[in-house]
Amino acid sequence: MKSFSGGDLEDCLLNKVDLRRQQVSQAVEEVQRVIHRLTTEISHQDIRFQAVPYSDIYNGNIKVLAPSQFLVTVPVKGLAGYRDTRERRWRYYTLQGTRIPCPLRNPEGLQQWLEVEQFMKSLWQWHEADVNIEGDIVPAKVLLVFRKLVENAIRTCHLSGKVSMLANCEAVWVAMETSTCQVEIELVPTVEIPTAWSEKAQWPRCLKRWPSPEKVECIKSFGFNLSARSNYHWQLSFSQAEQMLLEQLDEDGGCRRQCFQIMRQLKEDVWCPGKRPVITSHHLQTVLFWTCEKYPHLKDWQVFSKALLRLVRKLHKCVSQHFLKHYFVPKSNLLQYANSSELDSVAQKLAFFLKNPQISLP
Repeated sequence: MKSFSGGDLEDCLLNKVDLRRQQVSQAVEEVQRVIHRLTTEISHQDIRFQAVPYSDIYNGNIKVLAPSQFLVTVPVKGLAGYRDTRERRWRYYTLQGTRIPCPLRNPEGLQQWLEVEQFMKSLWQWHEADVNIEGDIVPAKVLLVFRKLVENAIRTCHLSGKVSMLANCEAVWVAMETSTCQVEIELVPTVEIPTAWSEKAQWPRCLKRWPSPEKVECIKSFGFNLSARSNYHWQLSFSQAEQMLLEQLDEDGGCRRQCFQIMRQLKEDVWCPGKRPVITSHHLQTVLFWTCEKYPHLKDWQVFSKALLRLVRKLHKCVSQHFLKHYFVPKSNLLQYANSSELDSVAQKLAFFLKNPQISLP
């Protein structure tokens, strides 16, 4: 066991961070080559879906939630000129299009309806019954169409020995063999809306000094996304805005990024390892953003050990309470549907670490 405050441990963890970066970069490289092939074939079969581009630098469509868990957003095509409109209040249909006497529940938190009429331009295919019910573009129907396209593309691209569909999932998941391990990938059809900022996003908050007003305007200019990840409601996503916040973390010379990387390494090695961990990098990133907002000054990010322990305390509080507010839409709890016993197990490990900050490195 080594004391957390010791420089040897910090150096050791930073070496592991560097090794992780290399391994993840290799996995991302392999994943994006395969995903580019699959989605290129899908775009040839159905004009409503775009190919995920290949990038030599950073691919904004691929998010690493854990070393063996990836989220890939697949842009849809043919929906342009988004505008917020007054929505119909009630819906009375099933996913099969039949009428029901009681209305569907309204969207909450990160969710919203999506009507084809909210776009000034739309391909006629988005009005078709395979994805549209009473003017709504229904995510469950989009996922059903997309799943069949993915299955066909795997066969057409002769990738059956490398990529397989994962069963028992509402979303579209595939398993892929890389040169080092098997990774699991969620493929999410996504409406990109670069021209607007969601009305649900309560950000920036009043009297907050992080980030600066100039950066806020820049970040909001990237807009938001709507992802098909549930039955009736589309899920808001702010991946580009979050990436901009991450890229501009330490312009003042602080240690925010290093603290995040070390916390992520400890999470993956000790507190919450595994293929589909209950706590992902996105949860840690959200904890980081809230802490940066609460402690905006450089003086709070100059002593590495103090700054990291502050982050871990915030993480422990959120995991213990099963409550982590989304950074842009605070009414949404990112841990609402997480497994309670798994959260409690992570909270116990975090409490042990905070009581005695030393760690046995695997």
